[in-house]
Amino acid sequence: MTKAEVFEFFRRLAEDNPSPETELLFGNAFQLVVAVALSAQSTDVGVNKATRALFARVKTPQQMLELGEDGLKEHIKTIGLFNSKAKNVIAMSQLLVDEFGGEVPATREALVRLPGVGRKTANVVLNCWFGQETFAVDTHIFRVGNRTGLAKGMTPEQVEAQLEKKVPQPFRLGAHHWLILHGRYTCKARTPECWRCVVADLCAFKPKSLKK
Repeated sequence: MTKAEVFEFFRRLAEDNPSPETELLFGNAFQLVVAVALSAQSTDVGVNKATRALFARVKTPQQMLELGEDGLKEHIKTIGLFNSKAKNVIAMSQLLVDEFGGEVPATREALVRLPGVGRKTANVVLNCWFGQETFAVDTHIFRVGNRTGLAKGMTPEQVEAQLEKKVPQPFRLGAHHWLILHGRYTCKARTPECWRCVVADLCAFKPKSLKK
C-alpha cells in the first residue's frame, strides 16, 4: 500500500468506529494485565465471563496472593490452559508486590519480566492503560496485516515493525484496536466478509468474497 492508501485505510476504519477499545473488561491496570494474560488462546468473551466474579473480589496483586492459586483456578477453570495461567498470575502478583510496590510498571522492559507477560500482552497494557502508541500483534492483526498487504511479515514481530513504520497520525493510538476488531468481525480467518468491508478496494487479497 502507498502512504496515501494506508492513511485512507485507517481513515475509513476510524469513520466506521470512532472510539475503538478492547473488549476485555477490567477496572484497573492490574486487572487489565491479568485479563490479557488469561486471554491467550481464549476468547475475550470467555475471559470476561470468568473474570466478572474474580475482579469483583480481586483488585490488587496482594488480594490475588491472598486468594491463592487454587482459589484463582476455581474462577478461571472455564478458560483454556487455566492451570498454567493461574500459576503465572500468582507468580506475576508476587513479583509486582516484591519489586514494584504492587503497581503495574509503565515500560515494556519491566512488563515482560512479569510471568505470563510477553511482548504482545505488554503492548496491550501500554496502549490501553498508559496511552502509548503500541501495536499488539495477535492472530487477527497478523492475518489482516498480511492479507490486506498493509503490513506483511513472517512473524508477529515483523508485522509489528511494519505497523510501527507505516501507521500515520492521528491513527497510531487506536490502530491495533481497529485491526483486531476488523479481523475479528469482518476479515475473518476462514471466510472474510469482503462484501461488507469498508476497505475492500484498498486490500491486496484477490479471492474476495464479494457476495453475502
